[in-house]
Amino acid sequence: MAGITEPQTLSLKGTQMKTLKTINNAWLLIENGLILSFGEMKNLPESKGVDILNVSGQIVLPAFVDSHTHLVFAEWREHEFIDRINGLSYQEIAAKGGGILNSAEKLAQTSEEVLLKFALTRIEEVMKTGTGAIEIKSGYGLNLDAEMKMLRVIKKLKEIASIPIKSTLLGAHAVPLKYRNNKADYLKIVTNEMIPLAASEGLADFVDVFCEKNNFIVEDMLEVINAGKKHGLRAKVHVNQFNILGGVPAAVGAGALSVDHLEVMNDIDFDALISGNTIPTALPGCSFFLDLPYAPARRMIDSGLPLCLASDYNPGSSPSGNMQFIVSLACIKQHLLPAEAINAATINGAASLGLSHELGSIAVGKKANIIITKEIPSIDFIPYSFGGNVVDKLIVGGHIID
Repeated sequence: MAGITEPQTLSLKGTQMKTLKTINNAWLLIENGLILSFGEMKNLPESKGVDILNVSGQIVLPAFVDSHTHLVFAEWREHEFIDRINGLSYQEIAAKGGGILNSAEKLAQTSEEVLLKFALTRIEEVMKTGTGAIEIKSGYGLNLDAEMKMLRVIKKLKEIASIPIKSTLLGAHAVPLKYRNNKADYLKIVTNEMIPLAASEGLADFVDVFCEKNNFIVEDMLEVINAGKKHGLRAKVHVNQFNILGGVPAAVGAGALSVDHLEVMNDIDFDALISGNTIPTALPGCSFFLDLPYAPARRMIDSGLPLCLASDYNPGSSPSGNMQFIVSLACIKQHLLPAEAINAATINGAASLGLSHELGSIAVGKKANIIITKEIPSIDFIPYSFGGNVVDKLIVGGHIID
């Protein structure tokens, strides 16, 4: 059994991430969906009237917490995959009406019922590879009605899916063609209409904005963050995917819970993160798929930061929600140790959603959202055997998920 922490531990930083506390030959007691106690088999208390699951030779871990996804969408974009093979960049595809704008057009034509059906299938798929909690963003609506449609779908997912879900309003994902020459008016719709409505109807837990050239600049980002604050919605923001605009220090200064992507960074960005309380989130699946630089995750950990890893599951730049593969990429391409990558994808993922008081590690009192692996030789085998699936069982709230 691995991934053990004290109940009060809400994240792991720097050198703390190198330790994945383990008990060999262990027992774990679950009651009412919570972890009641655990220890070495030699200290196993007498137990009567309990269901026993023998996992000899297997490893028990906290389930993955995927803190950044765009899992609700209408159609895949495999034709853009071919465009990129033929030499077009992600930005060039977007400029000719592809990318986010393409997903927005398809979503507008798709009913809530169909979106819900597709999203449930995707959630079931990621659960099979060990995801036990997830964040889902809007952002493929790009108008008030369609953004609220996405958020209503996410709300329904919260009600019927087995795993905990957090929702994020990403109305400022791209500038719609209608407002291409009048971005300020669209931003007013986001801040004055989308955010208040989403908050009043309980449709969003967070707000987000894509701070990038040809999308939204730092001043726009701060406008969204501040609008979210007024309505009790903390920010998780896209920054530094392609360009350094000053978004990281601005987001840290504005109290963002996390800054996500970070493929390009400078010393000012590191200084801001070191001095603040914002969680840096790397998305190596996006770097892999778009052939971009990888976020400097090794330097983040060596700088004492609480690095988080997430999948960025979306149809355009990371069409996979397999967190085992994300952990593998972090080790292979970003030079993380297996323990560091697993901590980044579990307890720090939970911290990036404000959930680490109840998820992300094996601790007394936390929810029993755990993975039981197949028989594998060690924890290190998880990132080593990239592309496979080491998960034998997923337990959510103390229940084995079929």
